[in-house]
Amino acid sequence: MTLQLTKKYNFDPVLDSQKVYRLILEAMSHPGRVVDMGEYTVLSVARTLLDNEVSFIVLGSPEFADEIASLTLAKQEPLESADYIFICDPGEMQTAIQSAKCGTLADPHKSATVVIQGSGLEKEATALRDAQNYEYPQGIDLLFISGAGELFAVPRLVAKWNHREELSALQRRIGIMA
Repeated sequence: MTLQLTKKYNFDPVLDSQKVYRLILEAMSHPGRVVDMGEYTVLSVARTLLDNEVSFIVLGSPEFADEIASLTLAKQEPLESADYIFICDPGEMQTAIQSAKCGTLADPHKSATVVIQGSGLEKEATALRDAQNYEYPQGIDLLFISGAGELFAVPRLVAKWNHREELSALQRRIGIMA
């Protein structure tokens, strides 16, 4: 009798992490550009960005939180102190953005990165973030991942969008936002 072992995930921790990191970097370097993640998912982003030295919280899916913790060894922390916030339930978005740590003037890089799963939430999320009136260079990074595997990023240092027409034109051009 032969025992057959199969992998639960087909994700190479070196090669796939490099690919996903490059996709995230492209999206962060070009705010407003939609990056096709192909076969990669929100879990791929978590496996790329998280390790045992950072903390996270998942809002809206305890099972997903357990999966991230077991794969990355990252620590689950309360919302106010988490380095990465994964939003699976759009109803949690306002609380998450208002409570996310935004860094300090001396250490603005100690802010949170908010990863939002789903489409059509970009306008609301950026408006919530802009309403926080962070002092430069403080703020939070926003990553949006649609169900179709499209990545869209708004880094913390991107200026507020005050022109509705400009945002609407951008949304029509990239095609994932309503």
